[in-house]
Amino acid sequence: MAKGIWVFVELRDGKIKKVTYELLSAARKVADQLGEELCAVLPGKGVAELAPALGEYGADKVYVAENEALENYTTDGYTNVVAALVKEYQPIAFLMGYTARGRDLAVQVAQRLETGLMTDCINVELENGQLIFTRPIYAGKAFTKVACPEARPIMATFRPNVLPVGAPQTGKTAEVINVSASPGDIRQIIKDIVRQVSTRPELTEADVIVSGGRGMKGPENYVILEALADVVGAAVGASRAAVDAGWVPQSMQVGQTGKTVSPVLYIACGISGAIQHLAGMGSSKCIVAVNKDPEANIFKVADYGIVGDLFQAVPILTEEFKKLLASS
Repeated sequence: MAKGIWVFVELRDGKIKKVTYELLSAARKVADQLGEELCAVLPGKGVAELAPALGEYGADKVYVAENEALENYTTDGYTNVVAALVKEYQPIAFLMGYTARGRDLAVQVAQRLETGLMTDCINVELENGQLIFTRPIYAGKAFTKVACPEARPIMATFRPNVLPVGAPQTGKTAEVINVSASPGDIRQIIKDIVRQVSTRPELTEADVIVSGGRGMKGPENYVILEALADVVGAAVGASRAAVDAGWVPQSMQVGQTGKTVSPVLYIACGISGAIQHLAGMGSSKCIVAVNKDPEANIFKVADYGIVGDLFQAVPILTEEFKKLLASS
């Protein structure tokens, strides 16, 4: 019989990613309503010390699966371990982040378990004893509520930064259960890991994002956005047009074919607002648009708009933010 709500613990550089805490907070509410326990799954190498603190965010139990082969993420290794655990313990639902790693792993595990998968969800709630998931459709222009009453486990991935993180219960620890981890045959070979060193937050987890599009006119002008980003502690993003022009790397792209973001504040500079870009940032809590074209599509979704030359407006915004932060 299926039992418990499970959350996959995603790590980055040995630290738990924010999306994990978001999922635990949301899943805790659902688990309480169902009268079920909330469990976390933590694969890796040397990760056991991270497990107890997950209790502060609602986890009752943490299944720790350690193995040398799990030090770095591989599709085969993590799929074999996670799918085996889910088969053995049979949770009601298994939730993961809609991240690069989560998207890769979720489809593999769902296929192995022969169950359905709801992707890019932004909310979960309990209605008439069923888990109901909300997800955007038509590039974010509409939302649909989905249920999988026959699936076990119910699998879903969630967009980072859309679920609130509950206040941690300081001192509360989770029960740690060490389980055997058999990665099996791994076809992927990691030759090298190249990391980009930056003091700015990761794009998908940033609370504030400053993005530039075709209106930036060239890569040399991104220093204007970087100056603003450094003042407000923001990440820097870009539209596909800027990436296709070779001005910035693809890792900065926000949109349907880039990264999906949900910051508290999104400042779009020189971005027209193509539907593909809106699909990636439309769930931002507050959108500020700077564009000299008053008919630009971005103004249709913006909460605040500045019709003007970004090369004049953005430096003014930077200075005003400096004054505001200095006085606070």
